[in-house]
Amino acid sequence: MAIFVATDFNITINGSTALTPYLTQVELKTSANDITTTSFGSTWVTRVAGLKEGTLTLQFNQDYAASNAPDTVLWPLLGSTATVLIVPTSSAVSSANPKYSVPVIVTDYTPVSGNIGDLSTFSITLPTNGTVTRATA
Repeated sequence: MAIFVATDFNITINGSTALTPYLTQVELKTSANDITTTSFGSTWVTRVAGLKEGTLTLQFNQDYAASNAPDTVLWPLLGSTATVLIVPTSSAVSSANPKYSVPVIVTDYTPVSGNIGDLSTFSITLPTNGTVTRATA
């Protein structure tokens, strides 16, 4: 069993890898609604899986100066859809290095955040907007 240490995530937003050097954390959370199917006379709850959904949370170090900085890339995406590709390492996609394709809608963005003397960081949580896929080739 190989233990994975997150040191080299490769993140692409709408075909651009420009934001990868600014990322400090990534979390893709997926779930399926549970629908209760319990009927009268049952003593245990029964369920089936319903619709699937997810959220993608990205944590960034902020930068305003570079043409490919987080603010420059994310500001125009507010209120629109984007596709985010996540690969755990920069190595080729394989069964040990799967690629997740995540369609999202950019519903919020915090362009300014920070305390005096601290590194300016921000996180963005994006709801999925369609099917999340996982590829191994």
